[in-house]
Amino acid sequence: MDIILIPGLWLDAASWDPVVPALREAGHTPRPVTLPGVGAPAAESAHIGIQDWVDAVVAEIDASAEPVVLVGHSGGGNVVWAAAEARADRVARVVFVDSVPPPPGGSISEFDVVDGVIPFPGWEFFDEPDVADIDAETRATWAQRTRSVPAKVPSDEVRLEGTARHAVPVTILSGGMDEPAFREAIAQWGPYSAEFDAIADAEVVALGSGHWPQFSQPERLSSALIAAVR
Repeated sequence: MDIILIPGLWLDAASWDPVVPALREAGHTPRPVTLPGVGAPAAESAHIGIQDWVDAVVAEIDASAEPVVLVGHSGGGNVVWAAAEARADRVARVVFVDSVPPPPGGSISEFDVVDGVIPFPGWEFFDEPDVADIDAETRATWAQRTRSVPAKVPSDEVRLEGTARHAVPVTILSGGMDEPAFREAIAQWGPYSAEFDAIADAEVVALGSGHWPQFSQPERLSSALIAAVR
């Protein structure tokens, strides 16, 4: 199975390096993607929005001869969900890594723009549960490998026209919540709750990790991805 791996903000295709070998050993073809404008200065990336990221993933789907699995980490979840709407007949499953399916018009978040782009804000920016399982050495290594993202992308509203995506099976690999806790939490999230409830086949798997399991617990994430791809 072709598995298209979409990173979250500030990360490129190499952020999936810790899990790619296990996916290959399981007989799959992992295809990590670096999205347009990542690491580029404002002069080259100011025009790039989240739809350009979605279009890049759709192009990856179209390049596959068979149906694919889409995996989106964090903000990459918005990207893969919109791509699933565009190519629902070509997507066998969508896997969200510590992320949730966004509703129409949803966005990732707001971050400070510096020199026309959005740089990685540092591990200290995030809540402690998100980073608690990343040791100092791993934080230092990956902080050096982060890259800026185009200024428009995090606050751009995702376009979801139609309902074809709701027929695509979904697995949510939740860092800190098991399925009952996740369902209780998302029930309070307004349009996110309605979007999740509309999915015909959705499962939630607890990873017991922080927000970046590909760095902190790659073996556990690899096993969960392999189990989801069926």
